[in-house]
Amino acid sequence: MLAQRMPAAFAESTDAPQTPRVLVVEDDPETRHVYAGVLAADGFATHDAHNGFQALAKAIETRPDLVLTDIAVPGLDGIELCRRLRADPRTCTVRVLAVTGYDDRQYPDRAIEAGADHVLLKPVDPAVLISEARRLVARPQPAMTDFR
Repeated sequence: MLAQRMPAAFAESTDAPQTPRVLVVEDDPETRHVYAGVLAADGFATHDAHNGFQALAKAIETRPDLVLTDIAVPGLDGIELCRRLRADPRTCTVRVLAVTGYDDRQYPDRAIEAGADHVLLKPVDPAVLISEARRLVARPQPAMTDFR
């Protein structure tokens, strides 16, 4: 009732926290669905992509707060996706959480060097996924010049 009597400019609060947006990049449909479901159940809005090229286009289009990417996706792998996200002024401040099934330390290290904020090893515990996603979206965004 109160909203009906208030001018339209005051009816919507701009102070309400926005739902964090996550782009889930995974070529395995079942794993992609699980990641998106876990994140959505915790209040994240999700979009998905099945390869790195599609992910780059969707990141530019949707401007997510976080990109969750497998390192081994087809086309543009997760490491190159990180590099390109960091190189583009439209996406250079997006947080990147990479996941990998490779137990060789070179892959997580390469992902961090390419611009990933954190790397998780598969299988990913849902509680850890949510915790890391929340931690990363809560961090202040770096200035665009930090990546140049």
